Parts: sequence; structure tokens; C-alpha cells
Amino acid sequence: ERLTGMEETIDAASSNTEILSIPDPATLASVLTEGVKNTIGDSRVKVTYEPEYVPAVPPAMPDIPPEQLAAMIKATVKAEVLDGNIAYLKIQHIIGEEMAQKVGPLLLEYIWDKVLPTSAMVLDFRSAISGELSGIPYIVSYYTDPEPLIHIDSVYDRPSDITTELWSMPTLLGKRYGTSKPLFVLTSKNTRGVAEDVAYCLKNLKRATIIGENTAGGTVKTNKIKVGDTDFYVSVPVAKSINPITGKSWEVHGVAPDVEVAAEDALDIAVAIIKLHTELPGLVQAAATLVEDNYAFPSIGADLADKLQAAVASGEYNLISTKDELKAKLS
Repeated sequence: ERLTGMEETIDAASSNTEILSIPDPATLASVLTEGVKNTIGDSRVKVTYEPEYVPAVPPAMPDIPPEQLAAMIKATVKAEVLDGNIAYLKIQHIIGEEMAQKVGPLLLEYIWDKVLPTSAMVLDFRSAISGELSGIPYIVSYYTDPEPLIHIDSVYDRPSDITTELWSMPTLLGKRYGTSKPLFVLTSKNTRGVAEDVAYCLKNLKRATIIGENTAGGTVKTNKIKVGDTDFYVSVPVAKSINPITGKSWEVHGVAPDVEVAAEDALDIAVAIIKLHTELPGLVQAAATLVEDNYAFPSIGADLADKLQAAVASGEYNLISTKDELKAKLS
């Protein structure tokens, strides 16, 4: 449906003598890329000229000594506990289920056990540009309940014409972070691919607040296809993610943040919001007590106090990010 009018455009381009007279292959590839982008409105589709290109073959999972695995983990994931008992995880690559199973004990020892006891968590995806599709339910599940299982994403693969549903996982290595503690995801214009999918899932499950910039609008899968017997290649997204909650995809347009700020300020804003959240129980309790003690209809005041406390306990206030929002919510 996105290719409507493409054949006519190709026919028109084929008769364009200016294009046919371009002597430099790389320049021709750039012109063709712009033509494709303008026709189908998708900046992810690219034409390149690569005479030295060799298709990459995914390596088999090697047997790596534990100490090397630990070094790899520390190089790709930064974990620390900030002031205020706030967990901070900076993730640059989202590993798949196979790697997670292999390095699971080390992940628990060096990262998860360190941040699990915290009262709030920040996932930093501002530099996350790669990842494995199977890692999406693996990460999301740590911030959901084991039951009921949640349909978090569907991925349609066009070459195989198969749609794969991704669901939350009933069992995990280690304990879950749970659903009640505040969770924030930091994004930038460079956040791409699988990390965008994780952020979009957590946002629409209303489990996380996204802080930062609109993400890149990448894809879950791209194929680089050789054009006939030439050194030209076309990079094409061949799969698309469809969120079961929104019925839409984050691809092309990216994930819009809940709180839009410059990427470099995102962590400071997240910490400020978390500090506001630490004051929430006391503020809500004070408001509830004032109403309960002073409202003209005592039974209604007591009922309101109970409902306010229940709302805080259930995490209903976890997505509050400013004092104005808190004021409106309490009202």
C-alpha cells in the first residue's frame, strides 16, 4: 500500500536524461535514494553503491570464559545507584534471549542484584542503537506481573508473510522489578530499533514515563538487497512492529516522549520527577486527611481518603511528572 504510484515514478525516472548521464555511481545512488524517499515517504529506504560489500554472517555463539563475559557486560551496560536510592541502567545494546540465558547469572551478579532493591529506576536508551528482537519481551517482563500474560507486540515479517506475537514471560531469571515502583526511560533522536520498541511497549502499557527526545523511527529488521548483477544495493525495512494497544507502529515517526526535553537534560529531569514521587504519599495522605476531617459529609470524606490511598498504592500516580499534574490529578 506504500508503493502506490511507485511504478509510474520509476518509469518517469528511467526517461530522465539527467539521471542517466550521472557518471559517478555513488552520486547516482544518492539521487536514487532521494527519489525513493520522496516517493514512499520512508527515510529508512536507501540505495547505496558498495563494490566491496560482503554480507555479514551472524557468528555462532562462542564459548567465552566467564571473566570475558563479565567484561562484555560491563562495557555495554552501566549500572549504578544514584542518590535517593534511584537505579540507573545505561543500555547501548539490547541482548537477545539466547545471550541472556548464557550470561544470566553474571547479569544478576553484576547488574540486577545491584539495582533490584532501589525505589525507582531509570533506563537510559539515549545511546541504544542495536538489539535483538527476542530481547523485547525479556526486558518488558521484568516490569510486569507474571500473570496474566500480556500481549506486548506483534511483528509482521513480509518475506515470510508471518506475524509473530510477543508476550510477557511467566518466568524469569531473578526477581522482577514489579509494577508499582516508578520507571523512567530516557530517549534521544539517536535511540533506534529494538530500544524504540521496548520504550513504546512500556509507554503504552503505562508502565514507564518516557523522557527526552523523539526517537529515530528505525525498524526491527532491514534487508540489504543486491540490484541485479551490479554493485548497487537497496536497504529495505522488511518487517514492521504493530502495537496491540495502539494498533500503530513507532517506526518511521519514532516514539514521542511523555516529557520532551533535550537529551542531555533527561536524566536530571527524571531525578527531579522521582523526588516529587517520593513526596507523593505524604501529600496525598495530607490531602485525604484534610478532607476526611473537614468535609460536611463524614462518610464521603472517609471513603475519599480510602480511595486516594488505594490509588497511590496501585501505582496510579506513577506517571505524574509535574506539580501541576499532581494538582489536577488530586482535584
